[in-house]
Amino acid sequence: MKNLKKMAIVIASLFLTTQLFAKEKVYKLSMATTWGPTLSPLIDAANNMAKYANEMSNGRLQIKVDPANKHKSPFGILDMVKGGQYDLGHSASYYFKGKDIDTLPFTSMPFGLTSPEQYAWFYEGGGLELMQKVYAKHGVLSFPGGSTGVQMGGWFRKEIKSLDDLKGLKMRIPGFAGEVMAKLGVQVTNIAPGELYTALERNSIDALEWVGPSMDINMGFHKIAPYYYTGWHEPASEMNFMVNKKSFEKLPKDLQKILTISMRVAAYDMYVQNYNMNAKAWEKMKNEYPNIKVVTLPEDVMSALKKANKELREELGAKSPLLKEVLDSQDAYMKSVREWTKMSDYLYLKDNI
Repeated sequence: MKNLKKMAIVIASLFLTTQLFAKEKVYKLSMATTWGPTLSPLIDAANNMAKYANEMSNGRLQIKVDPANKHKSPFGILDMVKGGQYDLGHSASYYFKGKDIDTLPFTSMPFGLTSPEQYAWFYEGGGLELMQKVYAKHGVLSFPGGSTGVQMGGWFRKEIKSLDDLKGLKMRIPGFAGEVMAKLGVQVTNIAPGELYTALERNSIDALEWVGPSMDINMGFHKIAPYYYTGWHEPASEMNFMVNKKSFEKLPKDLQKILTISMRVAAYDMYVQNYNMNAKAWEKMKNEYPNIKVVTLPEDVMSALKKANKELREELGAKSPLLKEVLDSQDAYMKSVREWTKMSDYLYLKDNI
């Protein structure tokens, strides 16, 4: 009997030790990003997410972040996460439209939801569930990864005075906006962030859109292309975190929760950081580069863009039922929420600027 008691005590001790060891097990994951190591605030969202996950897990969840100069494939993030080369990725969903057109709307759509509206759609309007439905085809989970807010319409060497000025124009503009511009005769290309200035300087392109003052000022585009157009194409440019589903499912439940919370907090932090950076950068631009000409596209051009956008959306929806489901969801949510946006933000600003 004594031997049985001793054996029971030994077994219990081993069990407790094993449980303690299991709780302290360290899970090491890797993350690839589209961004270079100094491209704030985009790279900051990835780095902050890894930092938060490490801190909240007391070191049990460690994520190594590789910027684009490390893996050399800035637009291949989805493939690398899907294939298991990396456990996680941070990019922009519309970069994958050539691989899967259904991913397109989760970054931003021309004339679509603003950032607050889009965040509400993700977390309260069914957007997050639709994003998982789209990415499930690739064995990947996807989550909002930080918004740049309304992006500027881009830098142009020459002023756009009519639709004729768009025909043959060579421009870097990604996402669905690129499809819209192409319909109006623009020669559209997509270029990695680190190559943008060189392409503009060498006349490989005539115009480009990047983000906004916070990220544009350090790129030096204003030295070559002084016309800075207001936005229409990306009213809520949301980055996205991707997680290989198998890698996610190997994590204990508490670390899964810590990971998703870390992504959500890092995404919001990037939105706030970028908003602040934009305000400071624009003040600097106005003071130090007075030759920058802030302009809005002419009314006839805007009308043509809206018409082309509507036609292309209908064409895409006819080709992909899932894409149509996402677009219809965004449209329905915008219809329900826009009246409040108008009452709360638009009318307030209209009467106080």
